[in-house]
Amino acid sequence: MRNYISGNTVEKTFRAGSTINEANIYKETKQFTYKDGPQFVFMDLTTYEETRVNESSIGDKTKWLKEGMDCNLLLWNDRLIDVDIPITVKLTVVDVDPGLKGDTAQGGSKPATLDTGAIVNVPLFVNIGDEIMVDTRTGQYMNRA
Repeated sequence: MRNYISGNTVEKTFRAGSTINEANIYKETKQFTYKDGPQFVFMDLTTYEETRVNESSIGDKTKWLKEGMDCNLLLWNDRLIDVDIPITVKLTVVDVDPGLKGDTAQGGSKPATLDTGAIVNVPLFVNIGDEIMVDTRTGQYMNRA
């Protein structure tokens, strides 16, 4: 069993015929609209209601959030448990050392700063202004967009 609030997973053994009450967990799809200080603001596109989420509740996922991105807010008893972001995101390279003549796709990697502030290792042929796809689970470069 998993405790969504603490993030801990616990193994339990149950007898045959035991019943377990299912938690009333539901998802709401909302669009990330902007950051307001330490809070991230998400909007329901049907009601235009805004939901503010503290940066600490989102954790490391904040570096992948881009304005206009659809996210799933996981709720239990109207309490935010988690924010699910897409597995892949398209981001723009805003700072990277220039590639040298003769660089190839197999020739290694270099750190690149993306428009969200995240730093990702990219192949040597990637330049400033390139749009790339990043896996948000691992933080790894996938390909050019």
